Amino acid sequence: MKRTGVTSCCPPAEPQPPVPSDEGEANAHLARLARALGHPARVAILRMLVRQEGCIVGDIVAELPLAQSTISQHLKQLKDAGLIRGEVDGPRVCYCVEPGTVALFKALVDGL
Repeated sequence: MKRTGVTSCCPPAEPQPPVPSDEGEANAHLARLARALGHPARVAILRMLVRQEGCIVGDIVAELPLAQSTISQHLKQLKDAGLIRGEVDGPRVCYCVEPGTVALFKALVDGL
């Protein structure tokens, strides 16, 4: 995968959301994040974004054996769950991991 100087195109990271103290709320939050990661392609995309510290959609399409429209659907699900953030940079869209949400996911899993 080529590196296109993408770290500067990502919007600033959000602060880590607090770990819910209510067990029911924590369960619901964990289930929502787990659903977002419930497809191997979405896990692969997240791993790629962690490794590259950001990625242009075209780089993701070049790396995965999926159609661009399918990758866009997976990116939307990850973004809706708050696991990634994206920003339009001219004709390109740059995606990055949302580290606070990933840390929250890890904390919720550790709480099992």
